[in-house]
Amino acid sequence: MSLKIPTSKVKELREQSGAGIMDCRNALLETEGDMEKALEILKERSLFQAQKKAKRSATQGVIEAYIHTGGYIGAMVEVNCETDFVARTDEFKELAHHIAMQVTAICPQFVSREEIPEGADIEPEKACLLLQPYIKDPDKTIQDIINETIAKVGENIKVSRFARFELGS
Repeated sequence: MSLKIPTSKVKELREQSGAGIMDCRNALLETEGDMEKALEILKERSLFQAQKKAKRSATQGVIEAYIHTGGYIGAMVEVNCETDFVARTDEFKELAHHIAMQVTAICPQFVSREEIPEGADIEPEKACLLLQPYIKDPDKTIQDIINETIAKVGENIKVSRFARFELGS
């Protein structure tokens, strides 16, 4: 006897995870309809997919600028992906915008842990953009939201560089 998964449940899981319809349906079947467990399965799989894609070249992308209200502070970020097709998607553009907002708000010094000079007395979670808690959801890091977007668009995504500007600094 096959378990019947309501379409509304698949849709809800898809909205929460950003995963494909069949992936959501299969995760719900695997967990016998348990949304929490299905979400965990999808998160594990998207992380695995992100790790597999990390070796692929990301030479396309966008440069996104964010200027905070009042014009006293702002940032520019270069976010790369594999194809110009993905670079034009709403998901990718939204990710780049959110990363620019993060740089403006939290002021990281480096993109990743690997850029920290050896022996420097720096807290990586504060200094590295990818390790910082995401300003819109502190339970996730910037790397987590990048991984979620990788799962949605199916391509490797990297933050190459950023610059932050503050009036008078």
